[in-house]
Amino acid sequence: MRRRVVVTGIGCVTPIGTSPVELTSGLTSGRIGVHRLTLFDASRFPVQIAAEVRDWDVSAVGLYPRDWRHAHRQTLFALGAGVQAAEFAGLRGDGFDRRRIGVYLGCGEPFEDFRAFIRAVHECAPDSGSIKGEFLSHGLRLFNPDVEREYEPDVPGLHLGELLDIQGPIANCVSACVSSTQAIGEAARMIRQDEVDVMLCGGAHSTIHPFGITGFHRLSALSTRNDDPVAAVRPFDADRDGFVVGEGGAIVVLEELEHARRRGAEILGELTGYGAAQDAYRVTDAHPEGRGAALAMQRALADAGLNPDDVDYINAHGTGTPLNDIVETRAIKRAFGAAADRIPVSSTKSMLGHATTACGAIELVVCLLSLRAGVIPPTLNHERPGPGC
Repeated sequence: MRRRVVVTGIGCVTPIGTSPVELTSGLTSGRIGVHRLTLFDASRFPVQIAAEVRDWDVSAVGLYPRDWRHAHRQTLFALGAGVQAAEFAGLRGDGFDRRRIGVYLGCGEPFEDFRAFIRAVHECAPDSGSIKGEFLSHGLRLFNPDVEREYEPDVPGLHLGELLDIQGPIANCVSACVSSTQAIGEAARMIRQDEVDVMLCGGAHSTIHPFGITGFHRLSALSTRNDDPVAAVRPFDADRDGFVVGEGGAIVVLEELEHARRRGAEILGELTGYGAAQDAYRVTDAHPEGRGAALAMQRALADAGLNPDDVDYINAHGTGTPLNDIVETRAIKRAFGAAADRIPVSSTKSMLGHATTACGAIELVVCLLSLRAGVIPPTLNHERPGPGC
């Protein structure tokens, strides 16, 4: 008999709420977290808007200043969300076999140190363009002293495990926008296979920096509505022109059902199915018919033993790019058939922006909070349905 996996804890740090209570309020009130960019001077950039996490007290994580002084933003987001989730689930007390608890995150590479790298190269390079020896003696002083250790994408999970005394397996998945979703699905499999009883899983990321903004803009993926930030993200709308870079983190506690029942844990939901697939088409573009996304959804339904008619809501990727929203619409119709016409679909990126590797985990928390509140979150700025959406 397959072990069942339930959710017993949630935590989040997002542009519209830095706790589950705040995020619920933001979702139900239609709060938009997109504003003019403040994390760096973007006045000369073609894109000057982002969904930043603001007014968050990092000391709430419970770290000493010396611990987080050199930490990257995604690490702090992961720790903040992870501590919330652990406290929600009651994991910080005694009575657990810490060897049967693991961490599986989907975090990307942090880029904050690239600005220091460029400055160092600029100061240490002569007119010829070659780097002088002063780069090693002077230039490296401009770097975070923990740059090598903190740069790796698995660092947030390692810090979270250390902070919470988690002694089971720790892993990190880097697979672009699906990273944290895949981490959660693979964590559930580990519980099913009786490798662990509890997993903290999810993701965190921030690409709000010159490299991130420039890279996505070069792909023609970003909205340039600099003068109207709140109207910038328009999933499935006829006037959509791209997504807005966001940031944040979300962690959920997955637990084997009987393990949760024995200790009287509050059960927020059950993870019944998971599926993964790829388009095998292009690195930057989805297959025109959305075959990878459709196959992943079909596999998730099959894994859960559900029919399309059993589904009551779909939280769409819904980036607001001209291509994604058409392809995703096709994928949903391909996977759900006739049921697709009656299932409510919305994209909360209209409020949260696109948190890249962390978006799936954040949107899972959105779904769980929506279940608790009994409210389906809206797609804001959807005024004229786009052709094919």
